[in-house]
Amino acid sequence: MTEHFDYDLMVIGAGSGGVRAARKSAEFGARVAVVEEAALGGTCVNVGCIPKKLYVYASEYAAAWREAQGFGWGAERITFDWATLRDNKTNEIARLNAIYQRLLEAPGVDIIEGHGVLAGPQEVVVGDSRYRAKKILLATGTWPAMPDIPGAELAITSNEIFDLPELPKRLLIIGGGYIATEFASIFAGLGTEVVQSYRGELFLRGFDRDIRLFLAEEMRKAGVDLRFDHHVTSITSSATGAVAATLSDGEEVFDAVLCATGRKPNIANLGLDHTAVTLNESGYLVVDEQFQTAEPSIYALGDMTGGWELTPVAIGEAMAFAQTQFGDTPSTMNYDNIPTAVFSQPPIGTVGLTEEEAEQRGHAVVVFESSFRPLKHTVSGSEERTLMKLVVDAETDRVLGAHMVGSDAGEICQGLGIALKMGATKADFDQTVGIHPTAAEEFVTMRVPRG
Repeated sequence: MTEHFDYDLMVIGAGSGGVRAARKSAEFGARVAVVEEAALGGTCVNVGCIPKKLYVYASEYAAAWREAQGFGWGAERITFDWATLRDNKTNEIARLNAIYQRLLEAPGVDIIEGHGVLAGPQEVVVGDSRYRAKKILLATGTWPAMPDIPGAELAITSNEIFDLPELPKRLLIIGGGYIATEFASIFAGLGTEVVQSYRGELFLRGFDRDIRLFLAEEMRKAGVDLRFDHHVTSITSSATGAVAATLSDGEEVFDAVLCATGRKPNIANLGLDHTAVTLNESGYLVVDEQFQTAEPSIYALGDMTGGWELTPVAIGEAMAFAQTQFGDTPSTMNYDNIPTAVFSQPPIGTVGLTEEEAEQRGHAVVVFESSFRPLKHTVSGSEERTLMKLVVDAETDRVLGAHMVGSDAGEICQGLGIALKMGATKADFDQTVGIHPTAAEEFVTMRVPRG
């Protein structure tokens, strides 16, 4: 007797990876369903990349107005309305949610609303309904992790920060990763007095150290109160309705406290105990290069597997999964030279190895570096500076890493990602004609190694 399956593939989680895997698998002819208990698009669309970048844009206008005076523009009075930004963001997300729905419906993917629970290797329960699938793909992403400090329940996370009823006048941000750093810049740009507290000696661990040091200096110039080797020991409610925080250097009162102290796999009540799926020491799902877990019928990809927690990576993994499982084209994801950005102010763009990583891997390294005041700011009056850095293998001349702090860093490093992916050498950079006058041309005009 042939075993009955409702679907060839059931995807739990309709974020960037889950939606792409479902859509492409259906286009390859598979019978597919997606289970999602919240809004379509996942973290990126709803409480991550998209709203964050919109708020980054918003936060840049005050500085732009100030700088405009050096170019002859009058900017006597600037006002900002938090509610307008918040509500326009909500409308844009609703538009994107609808687009994601159409993307799934077009190839015939069934959208099942509710919380999906694994009842076995090939069985998913959603509410009162039970479904059987030949293959199950887990793509539930990650969830903000709260620090173990008294009163942490009084703090908010990146899930809530976009929809505050009012713009906080004073904000404490706990954390030193890219999420904490981006929100520090955003709210400082919007006019909030921001304190960013990080227990380590320098934020943005994993990025090139020169980049980290340079950004810290630039953010302090922009008004962010960065405190390293610093601790928040407790949070309490104050009599005025504000939040009092006990810090390693005293007690201070804030309108809000944002905890951006990392994320953890979103696997609560997922039913993994009904399967052979295993987790690593950090709590992420263990998968092979085909995204298969220890349970042969169950796969997982995206942030919940503990690799690069980036939307384009999840999408790339989803493409490889769909092509392998249903497209008759076995594929794997290549994780070398993935470009990324931190939308701080000024932003970071980076691709390839940091100087520290290159040395740890045994490369003899030559570093080219340039720090300068951009042409725009020679008239704007801003003291903001830009840093560019190339990490080069001394023996092969291959460019191992490119790193930047400055305006449009993400846009510039996207193009450099192509060059590094193709194995560009420093000679290739040197032979490339720059576009003048731009900041980007500095990457092809650095000739003298750092001393």
